[in-house]
Order: sequence, then C-alpha cells, then structure tokens
Amino acid sequence: MAWYAYCIAEKQSFPELARHRKPIPLESVLGVSGNQVFLYPASDLAIVVSEHNPADQMNQKAGVDHARVIADCFKQSTVLPFRFGTVFQDDEGLRKSIRSNQRQFQNNLERLHGKTEMHLKIHVDDCCGKDLDKHHPLEGVGKEYLSNLRESATRQRERQTRARAVSFQMHRMFNPLDEEVSCRLTESGKMLLDIAHLIDRKCVERYHNKYATTSAMMRECHMQLSGPWPPYHFVHRLTRGAHVPAHAATQPATPVAVPLEPALAAV
Repeated sequence: MAWYAYCIAEKQSFPELARHRKPIPLESVLGVSGNQVFLYPASDLAIVVSEHNPADQMNQKAGVDHARVIADCFKQSTVLPFRFGTVFQDDEGLRKSIRSNQRQFQNNLERLHGKTEMHLKIHVDDCCGKDLDKHHPLEGVGKEYLSNLRESATRQRERQTRARAVSFQMHRMFNPLDEEVSCRLTESGKMLLDIAHLIDRKCVERYHNKYATTSAMMRECHMQLSGPWPPYHFVHRLTRGAHVPAHAATQPATPVAVPLEPALAAV
C-alpha cells in the first residue's frame, strides 16, 4: 500500500497510539482527495499519512488539503511537515526512511517543541523611486551605458540598505527566537519584506500586542500579520531532503517545508 505523507509529529501527543503498533485513523480529519488520515506509529514518532492512489490529483486543492492536515496536527503536537506530493510506495519504504533519519527528526522536534511561526509582510515605499529605473534604462553605449549601470547599482544598494534597516528594526522590536527574511521589489515600486519569526507559543498574544504597537508607530509601512503557523521556514532550514514526486517516490524522503503560502494552512 502506498502512503501519502503530511508530517512527522510527537507520538506522545496522541495518547491513542500508546496501545497500537499499526496505523490508526485520526478522527474527523480528511486529507488529499478526501482520504482518511492515519497516525502511523514509528518508535517515538507519529507519521501522519493517508492511503495514496496514483490517480489522485496533486493540484491546488490538494495543496490546500495538505496544509490543512498539517495545521490540524499542529494544534496537538510539534510537527515537521513533508513537502507537498511526498509519497512512500509501501510500508517498508516509510519505515526505512524513518529509521535512517530518526535521530535528526527527534532532534528537530525537540528544538521546535513549544514554538510557532508568525509571518509579517511589510510593504515599504521604494526610497529610490520606481520611475528612476524607467527614465534610466540599462541601455546605450560607452559613457552613457556605464553611467546608467552605476546609477542602477547605487539604487540597488540603497534599497538593500533600507531593507536591512527595516528588518533590523523588526528584529529589535519583536525579539524573536529566530527569523527568516526575504525582500523583493514589487511592480508598484514598493519593497516587500517577508519576515518569519519563530516564537514561543505561549507568547502569541504578546506578539499580537507588539504588532499593534509597531504598525501604529511605522505609518510609512503597510504591515500584514498572519499566524500562528507550523514552523515551515525553520523546518526547511533544519532538514536536507529533496522533493519526492508522487509518481516516483521510490527513495526515502526527508521532511521539508511545504511550498505554499502559510495562509493556506488556515483554509
């Protein structure tokens, strides 16, 4: 039997597994294609899976279902999400993967125990001006080309400096346990900072209060907050596995962050 994998969880978080050595249904939870979700015991771990049919469609809806199952499990346990589309062809393939990576999985669960991820999106007006790039395209010859090239490099450095300043300010104000930051320039001429903060679950209310204060102070930025989520960004940092397509899952897979926007986990 092939198994579709959602995440690895802490076995102790599911008391119903104490007396079972075989997979048991996770009550009231349906996964990809409406399939029943099971808890698959493996030593001190619980692997969250559902039966897999090769005909199952790995589309956007399946991605939403994948993230929803992980979010449901996160309500009870620390989780290490598998990449969307990870399938084990049989019980032996699943057990072999867990055995060969068990120490790493347990260490990662311990590191992330009691932690959650908060996600900030910050839109910042481009201090260099979007229109400057239109008026000074990277074209021409000789001195004109070199001048445009230098101006473009200067604007890029200024944007990076602005992004670092905002990121540093967010770090200082929220003081997370860990963080992941990315930045890009949008078509509207604003910089978009994506910031994932790792915090203690018991501090979520305090984090929301800090967000309200910060957004009121930084009126030049448009801020959006979501969470708490499973620690997708930080699981990705801890794990080293590669995506295993559903049609070719013959090798053991290591769990990595699901490649979806965290907001999908709430759908």
